[in-house]
Order: sequence, then C-alpha cells, then structure tokens
Amino acid sequence: MNTQELEIKIIKLINGDDVVCALPTNQLPDKSPLMRLVKPLQIKYVPQLTPEGFRDYIALIKWAAYTPDIMITIPKDKIMTIVNASEEMKNSYRHIASTYDSLKPPTRDDKKYKQERLSDQENDELNELFDEFKDTKDTLH
Repeated sequence: MNTQELEIKIIKLINGDDVVCALPTNQLPDKSPLMRLVKPLQIKYVPQLTPEGFRDYIALIKWAAYTPDIMITIPKDKIMTIVNASEEMKNSYRHIASTYDSLKPPTRDDKKYKQERLSDQENDELNELFDEFKDTKDTLH
C-alpha cells in the first residue's frame, strides 16, 4: 500500500504510546468501535547527551513487530488523541514505511551477553563498594 497519498497522523494512545501511521481511506463504518492504521510505527524518544545538553533523539520502530500485516486495527477507545504529523515526521515516516515489510523485530544477541556468576569473594567486594556509596545522612531537597 503506497503511503504517499495517505494522510499521515500521530496517534497518542491511552497507554502513553505515540504511533505515527497512515490512515486509509477505506476506514470501518463510523459506528464501528475499531479504526484501521496502515504501517504503524511507534515513536521512541531516546535521550542523548550532546555538548549543548540533553536532547531527544526520535526512533521509529515497527509497532506491531511480530506480524507481517501492514494494516492494523485498534479499538477507538484506546486512542487519546489524533494529530497531524509535521512535514519532518511525514518524511521520516515515509522513508521508513517504504521498507516496512523488511523491518525486523528487535532481537537479543546472546553472543554479546554472557552471563557469569560472581564468586562469593567478588560479590562481597562489590557489596562493600556499594555500601560506601549509601547515603547515611538525611537529604534535604
């Protein structure tokens, strides 16, 4: 489905998720409790520390990651608001949506994360370090 001619919207869900998607022209009837979204992408705000201070980096990830479906139906009562996407967001959405079918869900690479058990001595030493950082004084805010 070509998203070039579809309206690009940002939907704020009641669970706090922000989803950018295209709204198809063939929506369900008005009385239906459901709404159709095309190629929904969740907006993830990733804080970054820059020389100027903190700023949010925005990542768009496949919202319904474990399905090949491009049209997703959601309950209308889970929507808090729907707003127009900015031109910048529309361009980012269209760029990522053009490869929607090939977007892979996030996976964990077990090769990168090797779990090791600390020895009792290492565990004691680590706990001693943490104990040094415990705040024993009352903190005033």
